[in-house]
Order: sequence, then C-alpha cells, then structure tokens
Amino acid sequence: MTLTETQEHNSLRDAVATLGARHGRDHDRAALWAEAGKLGYLGVNLPTAYGGGGGGITELSIVLEELGAAGCPLLMLVVSPAICGTVIARFGTEAQKQEWLPGIADGTRTMAFGITEPDAGSNSHRITTTARKDGGDWVLTGRKVFISGVDIADATLIVGRTEDARTGKLKPCLFIVPRDTPGFGRRLIDMELHAAEKQFELTLDDVRLPADALVGGGPSHAFGSGGEDAGLLQLFAGLNPERIMTAAFGIGMGRHALAKAVAYARDRTVWKTPIGAHQAIAHPLAQAHIDLELARLMMRKAAHLYDAGDDVGAGEAANMAKYAAGEACVKAVDQAVHTLGGNGLTREFGLASLVTASRVARIAPVSREMILNYVSHQTLGLPKSY
Repeated sequence: MTLTETQEHNSLRDAVATLGARHGRDHDRAALWAEAGKLGYLGVNLPTAYGGGGGGITELSIVLEELGAAGCPLLMLVVSPAICGTVIARFGTEAQKQEWLPGIADGTRTMAFGITEPDAGSNSHRITTTARKDGGDWVLTGRKVFISGVDIADATLIVGRTEDARTGKLKPCLFIVPRDTPGFGRRLIDMELHAAEKQFELTLDDVRLPADALVGGGPSHAFGSGGEDAGLLQLFAGLNPERIMTAAFGIGMGRHALAKAVAYARDRTVWKTPIGAHQAIAHPLAQAHIDLELARLMMRKAAHLYDAGDDVGAGEAANMAKYAAGEACVKAVDQAVHTLGGNGLTREFGLASLVTASRVARIAPVSREMILNYVSHQTLGLPKSY
C-alpha cells in the first residue's frame, strides 16, 4: 500500500471538508445527510450498479473523518452505508440489493444495525435473539440495546440465530426488519450523551418476516456467501467496516478539538506572549497531533486491507485502528479543553460536549479491553482467560 493519498482522495477530502465547513457545529443533521447523499458521499463505498460511487471503506472513512473534523460527524455513516450497505452489497440477493442499496447510497433510505443485547455485550456468541421457521415465514424473538438511529431508519438489520437441524446448535443469521413491522418495538434510552442520533432498546415479540427478509435468502446463496449458512461471515464482514469507521469518527473529532485548541493557543496572550509559545502548552498539543496521525495511518492500513478483500488482515488492523483512534481522540479532546481553561467548558467553544462524546470511541462498538484481548489472543498467541 502507498502511504500517500491519491489525487482523487485529496479531492474527496477537500470537497467533503467544504461541505462540513458550510454546515458546521450547529448543523441540521437531516439537511446535512440529505445534501451529502445528493452529492454522492453517503454511498461512495457502494457499487456503481446500485447508485454508489464504486469506492470502498477507504473513501467512506475519508467522508466521515472530514465531516468530524468540521464539527459535524454523521454517526449513521458508520451504520447505514458502512455496515448494512456493505453486508447487503456483498451477501444480499439481487432483489435485496435493488431494493436497498440505491436508497442507502443517495440517503433517501437509512438502515440501523441491531446486534448488542443486554446479556451478551461484546460476546456475539451469546446472542439469544432467535429466528424460527413457521411455514414460509421467519419468526423473530428477542431484545437489543444501544441501537443507534432506529427512529430515523427505514429498517434495522437484526442479528439473530437459527437452529441447525443437524447439530442442534444456534448459528447467526441477519434479517432485514422494516421499522413498522408488527411486534417490532422500541424504547428510547435516556442518555447523558446529547447526540442527534438517539439510542434505543428494541423488542422483537414474535416478529413475522417473509422468507426474503433473510440476507442472502435460502439455505445458501452465491456459492455459500449468503443465507443461513453464512451468517457468521456476513457478521464479521460488517464489523470490520464498523471498527474502521469508528476510528474515522474518533480521528475526525480529535482533529476538530485540536484545531480549536491550536487556534486559541496562537491568539490567547498572557504577559505579552501567546500561550502556544510555552512548551507546557505546545508539546501536549504536538503529541496529540502525532497520536492522531499514527491512528490515521493504521486506519488507512485497515481500510486498504478490507477493500483488497483481506478480511483476516483487516480484522487485526481494524481493531488496532479503532483502539488507537479512541485513545488519541480522548487525549486530544482532554488537552484541547485544558488548553482553553475555563473557556473550554463554555458553549461558545463547543468542546465541553466532546468530553463525553469522545468516550464513545473508546467504548463502542467494542471496548478497548476487548480489543486488547483480541490482539493478545489472535496476534500474540497468548492463552485466553475466559
């Protein structure tokens, strides 16, 4: 892979940065989403045959990073085009692709992603949402928590489990559940974090779905890449982009906070000297910049591997990128607030809200401790403690 970005990528960065600057910190989420979709940024990773830009997660991560750096990140970019769009593009039936991808690409349709459960947490092997066959239909039962943007999504891609008739074991499958499906309920979770995208608890009370709601359709599709026999493959194909995009989210937020701190440190004068001239201020800001750049390099590696079809290599790099970006984001925001002092806690400068928001990059979609588990087991070959 090359360490320098192509001219096309530079042009994409500039164009998205211009869009972000126009909308800014006090943006209207719906208006920004609609314009980004109209300009082709939301579906830049999706196939051109379905209205996308024909790029990959590399391009989509640039879009999210630059919007975040402008102070207007779109969290649903992580979910709708990155996870759901990718899964459907790679594993969906032709009918599913035709139905969902054009709308996801231009922003007129949005999809949420439901995997986390109250008792499963980071252990996706303990998912208890089950799907059973009833004639030609599927019937889903279960609960999900901390599901983003369900109220603004046309459907939710639900991770459930079906029973293998041969072994009696449960295996994962993904289902497209339209928002108004009978039995599909949602409850708003009261969060201290104030974000445009709300968090919900979902209940699936005997939700009846047609056979074609199963991603990939049937027992097997496209040489085993879809349907009942490929749920685990589909799941991890969506989780790697999720981690890469979360890294982009954190890097963009960190850049936004750092830019505010640097501008303040240049202008704020005490005893006839800008405070940015003092190493006690300058060095921590320089270190924050270094950490963000290192995280960006790992994110670009992960995106390159994923777009090249190396799911295994991308899994390792995506986890590392998410970890590095989460740490860099939190440190950059903390140092930015500290640089501004009391002003860092005012609404005028818009940094105080990032103190809470930056923690999201550490916690979701997987905690830093679980990433350390992954690296210690998968990369270093150390034994598990669980």
